[in-house]
Amino acid sequence: MKTDVYKFERAVSDLDGITEIAARAASYSGLDEEQELKLMLLCEELIEMLPNLLIYGKGEFWIETNDKSFDIHSVVEADDLLTGADRKEIMKVSKSGKNAAAKGIMNKIKIAAEMMLANYALSNGVSGDVEYDQAPLEFYDYGLTDPFAQQDMWSLTAYKKKVKTNTDDWDELERSIIANLADDVTVGILGGKVNITVKKKF
Repeated sequence: MKTDVYKFERAVSDLDGITEIAARAASYSGLDEEQELKLMLLCEELIEMLPNLLIYGKGEFWIETNDKSFDIHSVVEADDLLTGADRKEIMKVSKSGKNAAAKGIMNKIKIAAEMMLANYALSNGVSGDVEYDQAPLEFYDYGLTDPFAQQDMWSLTAYKKKVKTNTDDWDELERSIIANLADDVTVGILGGKVNITVKKKF
């Protein structure tokens, strides 16, 4: 079953409709109270990240269910009218030192999405003189599922497998709601649309 698609434009801050969609999906699949709470927590984690990505365009949110298996989708589509300045701002993500120290799993997932948008912006031409750093951040490399694939796909599961224990990155995973509750989180891009999918089977 696929829920209604919730659509939002740039800089939308009121995303209450998304929690209503999650509640209906939980009811449809017969989740108990504890399972519904976990689903809501996963949706809330995703929702909190969305406003930071909406500055790049419009978005959609929906949930697909198969029995008690859930795919929570959030798609942000890069605005076709992105100016050269907008593209420069996106591309700063892939070469800015401050982003290399990104804290928190959700912030890392957001930056993985922004790096894919940066690559998209680069492929569509950038106005002005912008140097592109070919060496992406380490955490981004860790999460790539197939570096040789035509389409980048970042996965939290792949990232987890490469993070060493007893490190700050490992501690972040231990403390993260989404890292502990979700079966996986994937980030991919196709045609200027970044799709962030949270997977959970109850």
